[in-house]
Amino acid sequence: MAASILTAEQLASYQRDGYVIIPGVFYPEETALLARVAKADLELQQGARAHDDSTGRTTKLNIRYVLEDDLYSAVIACERMVGGMEQILGGPVCHFHHKMMLKEPLVGGAWEWHQDYGYWYEYEGFLFPCLSSCMVAVDRANRDNGCLQVLRGSHHLGRLTHGRVGDQTGSDPERTAAAAEHLERVYVEIEPGDGVFFHCNLLHRSDANESPHARWTLIGCYYAQRNPAVKAVTYNGRPATVPVPDQQVAAIGRREAAAMAAS
Repeated sequence: MAASILTAEQLASYQRDGYVIIPGVFYPEETALLARVAKADLELQQGARAHDDSTGRTTKLNIRYVLEDDLYSAVIACERMVGGMEQILGGPVCHFHHKMMLKEPLVGGAWEWHQDYGYWYEYEGFLFPCLSSCMVAVDRANRDNGCLQVLRGSHHLGRLTHGRVGDQTGSDPERTAAAAEHLERVYVEIEPGDGVFFHCNLLHRSDANESPHARWTLIGCYYAQRNPAVKAVTYNGRPATVPVPDQQVAAIGRREAAAMAAS
């Protein structure tokens, strides 16, 4: 197993609240390289799919299901990320997918209340909610630019029914409203390089970006190797994700930044 990065207190916080914020998961140089490479990556931006919220405003998302020899994959598969997920999911983990969320200034839309397991139970058929994600801030995230919002402890509700909301999948409005009356809503304001580990049944959303500042985030999604998927059989029997040495994040970032500068 990879090295553990969560303290006992942080792991207990995750289990109690459904999420935990880990400041400075990535160093300033690594974070600056990630932002520099991503913001110059036309393929990433052109390949991002638009998702409309209930008002018709759009957020873009680029999803990749394969780890490659690139900076995004190095961030997602590095020792500290895989190690944290192994702690959270209690054993070997597999990379499910990773995605860059591009919430642009003034036009980036909202994400409706949902649980990730609402998608992953329905479309991939993962049998158990033994999945988790880590959101890494590329830009500063705050209320003004539509940061992540969570209902603390909502993962204890279990999976809620989901349906279509705009171009998204949203959780049952009645149940969600009831949960919001009883659970604290937290605005997850974080700095570049911070990470937020969160449970697949945690209710979360975000507002539209009304600010002049972008909010880009890189999100890695993982599942416990022992968790079968009854619809997407390609996820069954996968070998555990082999961690990339932590020092490779900066090394690959420097390589890609230099290649972009030379082109």
